[in-house]
Amino acid sequence: MSRAAAPGSDPADRAPAGGFGSIVSTLRTSQRELGPLRALRVLGDVNQNHGFDCPGCAWPDPRERATTEFCENGAKAVAHEATTKRLRPEFWKAWSLASLQEQSDHWLEQQGRLTEPLHRPAGADHYEPISWDAAIQGIAQKLRGLPSPDQAVFYTSGRTSNEAAFLYQLLARCFGTNNLPDCSNLCHESSGVGLTDAIGVGKGTVGLEDFEIADLIFVIGQNPGTNHPRMLSALQAAKRRGAQIVAINPLRERGLVRFAHPQEPLAWLGRGTPIADHYLQVRVGGDVALLKGLALAVLELEDARPGQVLDRAFLRAHTAGFEAWQRDLRAQDRATLERRSGISAEQMRSVAELYARSERVIACWAMGITQHRHGVANVQEIMNLLLLRGNIGVPGAGACPVRGHSNVQGDRTVGITEKPGAGFLDALAREFDFEPPREPGHDVVASIRAMREGRVRAFVGMGGNFAAASPDTEVTALALRQCELTVQVSTKLNRSHVVCGHEAYILPCLGRTERDDQFAGTQFVSVENSMSVVHRSQGSLAPASESLRSEPAIVAALAQAILDDSAAVPWGPFASNYDRIRDAIEHTVPGFEDYNQRVRAPDGFVLPSGARSRRFDTPDGRAQFRVHALPEDAVDPDRFRLTTIRSHDQFNTTVYGLDDRYRGVEGDRRVVFLHPEDLRAHALAPGDRVDLTSHFEGETRTLRGFKACEYDLPRGCAATYFPEANPLVPIGSFAEGSHTPSYKSIEVSITAARSS
Repeated sequence: MSRAAAPGSDPADRAPAGGFGSIVSTLRTSQRELGPLRALRVLGDVNQNHGFDCPGCAWPDPRERATTEFCENGAKAVAHEATTKRLRPEFWKAWSLASLQEQSDHWLEQQGRLTEPLHRPAGADHYEPISWDAAIQGIAQKLRGLPSPDQAVFYTSGRTSNEAAFLYQLLARCFGTNNLPDCSNLCHESSGVGLTDAIGVGKGTVGLEDFEIADLIFVIGQNPGTNHPRMLSALQAAKRRGAQIVAINPLRERGLVRFAHPQEPLAWLGRGTPIADHYLQVRVGGDVALLKGLALAVLELEDARPGQVLDRAFLRAHTAGFEAWQRDLRAQDRATLERRSGISAEQMRSVAELYARSERVIACWAMGITQHRHGVANVQEIMNLLLLRGNIGVPGAGACPVRGHSNVQGDRTVGITEKPGAGFLDALAREFDFEPPREPGHDVVASIRAMREGRVRAFVGMGGNFAAASPDTEVTALALRQCELTVQVSTKLNRSHVVCGHEAYILPCLGRTERDDQFAGTQFVSVENSMSVVHRSQGSLAPASESLRSEPAIVAALAQAILDDSAAVPWGPFASNYDRIRDAIEHTVPGFEDYNQRVRAPDGFVLPSGARSRRFDTPDGRAQFRVHALPEDAVDPDRFRLTTIRSHDQFNTTVYGLDDRYRGVEGDRRVVFLHPEDLRAHALAPGDRVDLTSHFEGETRTLRGFKACEYDLPRGCAATYFPEANPLVPIGSFAEGSHTPSYKSIEVSITAARSS
């Protein structure tokens, strides 16, 4: 059964996010995966100073932490990893690759933890258990046999620790390639590119303490209720002390309307705390038009009240490009901005007035901003708006891109990038006495193309689910299958294990929740959250299997087998004592001075950023206003602009269940959300099955048998779940400047399902 609420009866208007429903869902999942005693033990350690970092999102921990310092989705992520289910040898005898390929992603991940290394010999239809030594030597032999190091790619998931990620990029560069695609390419790359160009750093400029004093918070292209639920606590606290919140999002999401904190039982009885004071339901892809409209309204307020709205002193002292940007903005046609955004001029002026009255303003955003062909422009239009009133580099104000994976930001900080800076490569060369490759490598999109065309013949994945997360699913699958070798370092079975190369290996690793005992004693790792705080993470559970190895130990073993000894890298000592890895990071990455000492402090430490104090590391030392044309986002008549979204029962590609409590969907993920009038205009009724066909440069891609559901979103727009809709995303449709696939802006036609 599946259903979704119509706008007139949207559950967002009737019940808050969080509340008793979150408690029930957490208990149900924990009981199913862990049992009561194990659940109490593991959930009591998550996000605590003495414990482990949640393997879910990268929202920071508060200074004062509750005993239950986790959200519903965080509890699901922990239970998913710490489950008591195990994949035993008999499983691999019973299930062939062909039969596994027929199962759903949800089924694959529900089978339990991987417990031993596995090998799929070329031509075989089953994985077979293999010893660690044989697996490492087999992988090394294949990689050493490649004609060029650039025929291999080394992919990284955002759950990889700083220590493992640093060793992994060092392995790739000692091998001789910068082919280091990672999940940043798929999510916030547009933020990194846009911010670096505008303010000289690709990260946010605020800390959690800034939310405690901000007057106004924009939440743009983001659904924290599902994707970063602990953020709702910060928004609720801001509302209670009088801050105002503007939500900008096509779908009316429950968590942006009302929230009842699950740790406040009295709140379960009421309607919770109202969150958004203004809710602008922008058209999918209409963000540039809306942001330009808001900025134009601010300029008009300055015209009416000269010297009282813009921060002229900041503009003169710290910015460049304002006059050119202002001329372009004043030339915009207000009616066009209204039509493209779907937001009226009156609404824009109302929010602009609120912005002009607010002294301290934070702008938060996520993938609803970055995953468009104009994702970089979206980010820079947000920055243009913040710069107008000097809302950067001062307490309570700034930019806040909210990362989706627990250490995706940290991985990039310690070197996981296909485009490393010369300074970092020079530091590696000095520290390890080798010459790193200097040519840029492949990002995710370029890697898929290179594998498909035979220019890359080996794929090594450190976590993640590349086959499911990447765009153009059929093209990605073909690319992986054409590889001579695929290697996956993983905790659980997923789609990337069954869409594999001619020869494939699965290397099972420890999870974030598990104890990591090495030769020098029990180890911990570190991660960096969305606000540049680096802190430790140490699991306490016994490993799911005695055969599991840590990610640093796996990387070190591969390096020792693959590489000669020309570089002065102490792989063995690195694997046995992670303090040595942190010493090497300190020597090569700015901001990590006294790393081993500071990371042992209860709250870790904050990495420095010039933009936080109005020092902009741009060529001229100033923050840059950037001019962008309105995107050409029109679709053909009778077509829709479709965005992909997560359900409330998943994290990234991991699907915990088939319900979406906040949107009223039960037991189904093949659904498409449409405005009721669009359903009627296309002679469809709620519950009808439809086919979705994407259109891009004369190409079409079709998914069949989705259930139509009514929902409150703008006319002409549609939404459906990721990763099920990834087959609709063309490999050639990506953000200009960042190559982030355009998951959030797909032109589709929707027709009654073709009968089989």
